Amino acid sequence: MLLFFGLRRRSDARRVEARLLITWIGTLETLLHNFTTQSSICGHADRQTQHSTHTIVKILTVDIGTGTQDVFLFDSRLALENGFKLVVPSPTMIVHRRIKQATLRRSSILLTGSQMGGGPSAWATETHARAGLAVFATPQAALTLDDEPARVSAMGIRIVSEDEAQHLGSSVERIKLGDFDFPAIAASFAGFGVALDDLDAVAVAVFDHGAAPPGISDRQFRFDYIDRRIRERNSLAAFAYRSDDLPPIMSRLQSVAQSASQLDLPLVVMDTAPAAVLGATFDPRVSLLSRTLIVNVGNFHALAFRLASGSIEGVFEHHTGEIDLQKLETYLIALADGSLKHEDIFNDMGHGALVYGAKPLMLGEGEFDVVVTGPRRGLFRQPPASEQQDSASRPTRLRPYFAVPFGDMMLSGCFGLLAATADVLPDLADVIRQSMRSGAGSGASPWDFD
Repeated sequence: MLLFFGLRRRSDARRVEARLLITWIGTLETLLHNFTTQSSICGHADRQTQHSTHTIVKILTVDIGTGTQDVFLFDSRLALENGFKLVVPSPTMIVHRRIKQATLRRSSILLTGSQMGGGPSAWATETHARAGLAVFATPQAALTLDDEPARVSAMGIRIVSEDEAQHLGSSVERIKLGDFDFPAIAASFAGFGVALDDLDAVAVAVFDHGAAPPGISDRQFRFDYIDRRIRERNSLAAFAYRSDDLPPIMSRLQSVAQSASQLDLPLVVMDTAPAAVLGATFDPRVSLLSRTLIVNVGNFHALAFRLASGSIEGVFEHHTGEIDLQKLETYLIALADGSLKHEDIFNDMGHGALVYGAKPLMLGEGEFDVVVTGPRRGLFRQPPASEQQDSASRPTRLRPYFAVPFGDMMLSGCFGLLAATADVLPDLADVIRQSMRSGAGSGASPWDFD
């Protein structure tokens, strides 16, 4: 009897222990579920606390050139080399192709939208008109071709009001002009599973001659503007603005701001050439120099700066198609020694030159003489001796260094835009500068936040 009672007590004890264990496991599962759910909610609702205490900032940067538009999505959690990027046809090239197709179809065209970069789009428009085909343009779109309506009309293009444009027949092809197409960029990223619905800012760079008054050279007008900006604030970032603080004379920058007006985000706009040069300064070898000569050889324009600790000592700007290597090097050497004059460039169909610092930059002393960036940087590449038959293919007099900031030359403009955004939007400055100094973000990989 005593044995049976002892066995029963031990059996009851085991059943109690089992029930307690089951209860404890259930409680643990509930706590774990609540913790996981709360972590997930916090990961979406509080971007400040995700991944330790690292502040998350996302900025879309778009550098719009003549040949390509280069896009970089900055995410402060990632190393800049891991940022998502696009290099795609420029808006003016897209319009150029659409007009050429209309020309082949012998269709009349109507240019609508806003002012954008000319070059290829303007050339295609003039070719279309010379083919005897009708070209209509709204007033804002016509600014792409020339600031003066009389000159647009002289090309055989009829400027029509917005109301008249609406009443043109359906046989007239509508071609919308504009530099910045956020929906197209967002759709491109979305095609790869990347959403742009949580951006903190957008930064866009375009080249802007400015709205020169009638009778004033747009080349001289632009260079007068460059001179004023440098004297007001001697910095490459001086050419970047918040969209609500743009100079009225910079009409193309104004058009970009208008085309992005649907975005409820801070918008920074900047000139392309200073953006590319600023970006090149983040190359690890270039960043070590206190004084340097940097040239951005773009598809349409070549611009060079002589810099000292971030300040501008001199600058010149020319049309890439008007120069060869020998001429470009001659101008760079003169910029370095301070002998370059404005008329040297302007009278050669360039924009002009300015020299502010009296102290010459001595070439031939360091590892290289000139830092080179831009899609036409191949101008500095030396061909084999057997191919060196003319002045354009002679060995370079200067020792070039091809800058690759964060491993990507084509994104120099985007990186310059990002650096300038830190100046224009102080609330984002610390995070941007920390990422650009270290280049490592928070040290995470893309899949850590997917």
